[in-house]
Amino acid sequence: MKKNKNISSDNSTGYFSVTRREFLKKHGQAAIFAAAAVKAGLIFPLPAEADQIPDIAVARGGPVEATRAAVEILGGIGVFVKSGDKVVIKPNMSFAHPPERATNTHPDVVRTLSEMCIDAGASSVMILDNPLQGAELCIERSGIEKACRQVPRTSVRTMSSGRFFDKVILDQGKRFKETDVMRDVLDADVLIAAPVAKSHSATGVSLSMKGMMGLIRDRGIMHRRYNLSSAIVDLCTFLKADLAVIDATRVLASHGPMGPGEVIKADRVIASADMVAADAMAIDMFPWYGRDIMPRNVAHVFEAHERGLGRMDLENLIVKTVTA
Repeated sequence: MKKNKNISSDNSTGYFSVTRREFLKKHGQAAIFAAAAVKAGLIFPLPAEADQIPDIAVARGGPVEATRAAVEILGGIGVFVKSGDKVVIKPNMSFAHPPERATNTHPDVVRTLSEMCIDAGASSVMILDNPLQGAELCIERSGIEKACRQVPRTSVRTMSSGRFFDKVILDQGKRFKETDVMRDVLDADVLIAAPVAKSHSATGVSLSMKGMMGLIRDRGIMHRRYNLSSAIVDLCTFLKADLAVIDATRVLASHGPMGPGEVIKADRVIASADMVAADAMAIDMFPWYGRDIMPRNVAHVFEAHERGLGRMDLENLIVKTVTA
């Protein structure tokens, strides 16, 4: 993510703007070309070699083992986190519910990711969310703060006050052009999306892309003023996670995001350096509201693919599945 190296400020306006982040420099043009090539029918599935890093990793097992295995398939956490990096992990932590409700990320998934980052040499790990219910109850009942309490250089925080946010310009947004983003996210070197897999009444599903809404101050404006799906894509042109790790150990397959609804015990973790691909995989793997849907049926995933933010064409991606 490396936003701190790419932010320019204009003190006369108080705005911050990321003109071209390191991640987009390395991957953005290639992703746009790939999306165009897929549409033109020029990309076909390739056989995966034993030592080839896949586009998507799927690990089956408990939350600790599956999280570690999924990230290891992608080359290990060291691919994403370097010594001295400031890391932000964005889980779902918005509801004052225990893990079995599947509205929040499993605390063991979050703790495992934090431990891996610290082991890789991260100078700090901040676990952040702007909750929809009372902050203290969300932190307590989600179990995330308790699970991470003993991990060195790791803090769990919820933020909603304006003093924790800076206004930024979404340079590549089509309609949603500005918002207030947590200052700690802007200062971070690495952003990891760690959502739980769950349904959502407005967008069909809530996964890594939609989860970025928890890092801004006023998510309500995205519902009120804009087409929500397109606004999510605009936001993700800026808040584009370096790694997405989707907790599908429990899947809230109906009545999300708050539930209660049907909870599927799936015992899986999905990981990818491509948020769109990770979300597409989760959509494809599980039934939602009692039926199977395709990634292209989820508007923000389809639009993100079309705009070159990532890829939903699973048939052309390399997927590796293991049992942890």
